[in-house]
Amino acid sequence: MPRHELKKKIVGEIRKIFNASTKTEANELLRTFIRRYAKRAPGLVKWAETAIADGFTVFALPEAHQKKMRTSNLLERLNKEIGRRTRVATMFPNQASCLRLVSAILIETSEEWETGRRYLPEDAG
Repeated sequence: MPRHELKKKIVGEIRKIFNASTKTEANELLRTFIRRYAKRAPGLVKWAETAIADGFTVFALPEAHQKKMRTSNLLERLNKEIGRRTRVATMFPNQASCLRLVSAILIETSEEWETGRRYLPEDAG
């Protein structure tokens, strides 16, 4: 960020880019963003040109999946569950035991997504 006081404005503009209804609109908003900050924040612009553009792959998904896949809610929820379950154990005798527990949580979550409640319905799109 060029200045801390611009953080909210920049975050809002990036959110607007990803909330665009089409990839074309998102690209136009990104070009505007890059022009706006090219002189004030060249580091931010360099990051935006690659990182934000990489995020546009979400527009290739069915519309019903786009919102769920462009947010980090899924990962945040999974990390919260891992934290909750590892906190119960409090101490692990070694790294391998922690890895086993986390792997078991991830396998359990994967199986739930595959056979139970679907995060991304197949019939969308």
